[in-house]
Order: sequence, then C-alpha cells, then structure tokens
Amino acid sequence: MNRPPFESHPAVALPGAALGASPPIAVETGTRWSLPVTGMTCASCASRVEKALAAVPGVSTATVNLATEVATVEAAPNVGMPMLETAVRQAGYQLAEQTFELQVQGMTCASCVARVEKALQRVPGVLGAEVNLATERARVRTASPDVSAATLMAAAEQAGYTASPVTQQVGASSVSKPAAPVWPILLAAALSLPLVLQMFGALFGADWMLPGWVQAALAAPVQFILGARFYRAGWKALRVGTGNMDLLVALGTSAAFGLSLYLLLRPSPHGMPHLYFEASSVVITLVLLGKWLEARAKHQTTEALRALNALRPERARVRRQGVDQEVPVAEIRVNDLVVVRPGERVPVDGVVEEGSSEADESLITGESLPVPKHPGDAVTGGAVNGAGVLVVRTRAVGAESTLSRIVRMVESAQAKKAPIQRLVDRVSAVFVPVVMVIALVTLLAWGLGTG
Repeated sequence: MNRPPFESHPAVALPGAALGASPPIAVETGTRWSLPVTGMTCASCASRVEKALAAVPGVSTATVNLATEVATVEAAPNVGMPMLETAVRQAGYQLAEQTFELQVQGMTCASCVARVEKALQRVPGVLGAEVNLATERARVRTASPDVSAATLMAAAEQAGYTASPVTQQVGASSVSKPAAPVWPILLAAALSLPLVLQMFGALFGADWMLPGWVQAALAAPVQFILGARFYRAGWKALRVGTGNMDLLVALGTSAAFGLSLYLLLRPSPHGMPHLYFEASSVVITLVLLGKWLEARAKHQTTEALRALNALRPERARVRRQGVDQEVPVAEIRVNDLVVVRPGERVPVDGVVEEGSSEADESLITGESLPVPKHPGDAVTGGAVNGAGVLVVRTRAVGAESTLSRIVRMVESAQAKKAPIQRLVDRVSAVFVPVVMVIALVTLLAWGLGTG
C-alpha cells in the first residue's frame, strides 16, 4: 500500500521516504512530527490517539492515518518526542521502537554522562537515552528505522567522546581488560608525602620546610606527568565548547602550581614566599585515587558478568542420526538432542529425553543440594550434571536461554539509574559552568581591586 509522502515545514527531503518504502518513521522537521503508532485496529483507535496528541500542550493539530499507522503532529518547537510518546502510551498504544546499546569511552564524571545523553537525545527520532558511567554504556530508544548505530555514534563523537556498538555480551571467551594500574597513585603519593609532612612540622614548632626548588621538583612530575590525563580530558571538553570535572582539576591545580612557581622565581625581600605546591600535588593524588577506585569497580562489574556467562560451556555433544558429535554451542538448534556426560555442565535449556541423574542448579535456585532428573524433567543451561548420562532435547538456545536472560537482566539493572544518581547528573550538568563563571568573576574582581 502506498503512503502519502511526509509533509514538512519547510519542505525537507527525507531519506527512504519514497512511496511504498520502509515502515513510517518518526522525523522532526521544524514543527511537524510523523510518528509510527502500533496497536490501532479501527477508526475509534485513530480518534483516541488524535485526541491524546491534541491534548499535549503546544500541539496545534494532530491527525492519524489508520491505513499507514502514522500520526502527523504540528506542534510548537518546545514539544519533544518524549512528550508525544507519553501521550500515545496514555491512550493505550505504542510507538514502533528499537533499542541500541553503545559502548562510550572517554567519560570521566557525571557531567560527561549528562552531555552524552543530551547529544543522543537531540538526534531526530530518539525517544530517550540512558548513559551509565560505571559500565560506560548507553541505551538508546528510537522510533525511527532510519536512526542507525552510526548516527548515534556520530552524535556521541560530536560531543567529544568515542562510541562503538555493543555487538555481543560479555562472555567467557571475551578478552578481559586489565585492571587499572595502582603504581601512578603510589608514585604520586610518594612525591606528595614530603610536601605534606613539612606542614605538620609547624604543629610541633619544627621547621621542616623544604627549599622551594625541591618542592617544585617534587610537584612537577605529579602535575604534568601523572596528571597529564586531566589536561587531555579537559582539552577534549574545551574543543566541543563544554567543561567537565577534569577541566576543573586541571585549571585549579595549574593555578596553584603556576602561582607557586611565579612566587618562587620572583625575588622576595621577606625570605621564602608562601608556596602551594603541596595543594596541587595532593589534589591530583586524591583524584587519581578516586579514578582508580572507579576503574576497579568497573572491572569488578565486568568480571561478575563474565563469570556469570562463563557458566555456559562453549561446546556441546549433539546426537544427530544416532551419531554423537561435538559442535559449538552456537550451532545448536531447538529440538536438537544434546548428550550431557557426568560432571559436565548442561549447555542448553531443555527437557530430559533419556537417562536419569542429578543436577546442581544452585546457579538459579541457590540450593546446593542436587535435584533428581528423569525423562520429562526440565534442565537449565549452566547446571552441573551428576553421575548419570542425560540426553536433553533443546528448548531454548542463545539469547533465549535462562542464563542469557539473567545476564541481560543484570546488565539492564546496572544500566538503570537510581533517583539520586539522576539528581546528581542534573546538578553536574550546571555545576562545571557555574564554577567556571564564579572563578572568572573572582579573577576579574581581584584584578580590578588590586589594579
């Protein structure tokens, strides 16, 4: 069935919008939206959707074509896709959706998360985007078949980050990223410790103050070698016209180090001036420690998922035409007969066809006692077979297996944000710019006051 071409104001040529082309898409063209609506069965359904969309504040007109299942909405510029999606859902219908998962690299703080989410949500056709800093993943919901992973990756890259599609789950054979090295923190602490100890001497009336050039020599490696990551991340943020926590760390510590170096090189008639090398070194050391703890938590999260997925064997013994042959688990199909020997893990979800044994299903039930298995009983992939040989008829494989669904649920739970985390993300989005403005105002006021 041919569909009327999408209207636009002003007219815009849409890729793939030819008559009779791919399913209708959700595209924003000025103040006109075209939304694919699913679940409508009659004219009253279309009327209900029209009323729901027309009731959205800012919507001037809303028309629904039942034949093409497309809702056309004219609205004010401040009306976004999430508002229209909510109206359709409240009417009892759905927008045609697809979900993308991206691995986003380069994020260092909550403000980075907010920036990536905003960049992804600005892509026409995106219903929502959730970015998790701990797992470095973005989950994007779209209502447009024309929105691809490449489009979303380009949006993330324009925001100053690197994104790639998540093509597979973390498995037992996946290459594990090495844990973050601890030596930079230890080295930074060793170089900063003498700078900190000299302050404690004053508490006991002792003069432990190091010569100025020694303080500079200890602080310089911490500032410019161990702290180089903050300059790189801050520069990336500046290039796209934004700021992040790394930029604040780089500016703050550079100001302390630069002022100390200026006072050290300027001749002073009153002896050694007040230097702040210890402040810049300690700040960088503590932030490096926080980054290391964060990276360690990410590594443990990945290892937990990898350990869970490793419970499923990579190869299985399949009986075909009376002959047992070993094949990769990925090649097993529904209704295949799988032979499980004593002590092996069950590779698939299925039903016992032959044999009797016991299975350790503690990975699912938490119960350590083996469960008797006889013909007709269900078995779960990942369970450990006991002393008998079982022949299992496959009922679920791959992404539909119980173990795979558990892994997806764990990943989904990690991707979700707690309410307090959402609040932190909103605050961090304005925290960095506010701090930068306050610092600039302070500098100008100080300069004018002393000028």
